[in-house]
Amino acid sequence: MTDLFWLSDSQWERMKTHLPVYKRGFRRVDDRRVISGIIHVLQTGIPWRAAPREYGPGRTLYNRFRRWAEKGIGEKMFASLADEGFPERVAIDSTIVRAHRSTSGGKGGAAAMHLALTRAAPRPRSTS
Repeated sequence: MTDLFWLSDSQWERMKTHLPVYKRGFRRVDDRRVISGIIHVLQTGIPWRAAPREYGPGRTLYNRFRRWAEKGIGEKMFASLADEGFPERVAIDSTIVRAHRSTSGGKGGAAAMHLALTRAAPRPRSTS
């Protein structure tokens, strides 16, 4: 796949100093690969489980993202890199915000909602 996202060497050098260092537990997988996978998933909006295999298991990507988000590591890293002038551009996109299915008018959809409104407030009749 040619459209995968990979951190450049300069990006990785600037980011790796902000990552936590764990001395216990299992040996960690390659952080550069995982962060590249997290960024790819966030950019494309695909589900974690659909992440390309080159980044590793989707569960690993999700767990690392969730743990770092709970500890505030991602926010601290972003603030620190923004202070250093990296990234040069930031774009925030909210087009994938989803609404609950009942926001379209409840059970029965928009047509049922329209009928309910017309029954509640009928049209005024002609007085002539």
